[in-house]
Amino acid sequence: MSTLRGIVSLLLLTLNTLFWAVPLIALTLLKLVTPGRPLRRRVLVGLNAVARWWVDGNLWWMRHWIRPELRLALPDGLTRDDWWLVLSNHRSWTDIFVLFMALHRRIPMPHFFVKRQLIWLPVVGLAFWALEFPMLRRMTREQRERHPHLARRDQEATERMCRHARERPIAIYNFVEGTRFTPAKHAARHSPYRHLLPPRAGGIAQVLGLLGDRLGGILDVTISYDNPDPSFWGFLCGRERTIHLRARHLAVPAWMQQGDYYQDPTYKERFHSWLNALWQAKDAALDSP
Repeated sequence: MSTLRGIVSLLLLTLNTLFWAVPLIALTLLKLVTPGRPLRRRVLVGLNAVARWWVDGNLWWMRHWIRPELRLALPDGLTRDDWWLVLSNHRSWTDIFVLFMALHRRIPMPHFFVKRQLIWLPVVGLAFWALEFPMLRRMTREQRERHPHLARRDQEATERMCRHARERPIAIYNFVEGTRFTPAKHAARHSPYRHLLPPRAGGIAQVLGLLGDRLGGILDVTISYDNPDPSFWGFLCGRERTIHLRARHLAVPAWMQQGDYYQDPTYKERFHSWLNALWQAKDAALDSP
């Protein structure tokens, strides 16, 4: 029965995506031929509406068909009129929809940091590009040192998103570990944390440096599953046990807007200390039921 539920869930996700693909493609083509940023901003409003309705549709059938058991703890003061930076750990593709269930329409439409390879996903990759998500290569330190020009392109993608973000409130989501947690990745990265991979600082340091004066705050999100081995397929099949999401509101420290992560070693060290302390607190929270 759970497999049948998963097949129906996958069909509903596909049908909802194909339905909204039609206006998505039409507006993307219009955006390509629209001259000037002011006019393209109007098209972007329509693209964001399509994305919002796609999320609405998926959340509706998930809540009524899968009926996930969620335990949410959210701070007061969330609003769609402010800019937000959402930092989260990452266990499964399910995390994306759990974040939507918790924060959709409470804060502005999300912009995710996404891997560049995802641009090849049908419909979804086109949406990432049309909605101006920063698409990054997620290189290792060794790869960045060998190919500094590619690392610079990632920085430019983040700078471009932050520049455009000043035009309207958005929520910037970042799975700071850069990939989903698995025991194998935990061992390969020699993680100092029990439940987390080491965080990657560059992207969020740029956002906080370039957009910190606009942010209503940082949302520090911790997602955990009663199931020790969560998967998106298990979620679609309704087999996941209770899913917990806890979010806390952090103010943006003033010093974060007064340095350059890539050029100032002292600032970079201070930023790493701040992020590691955040991750240590998150790791300790995951020890609790």
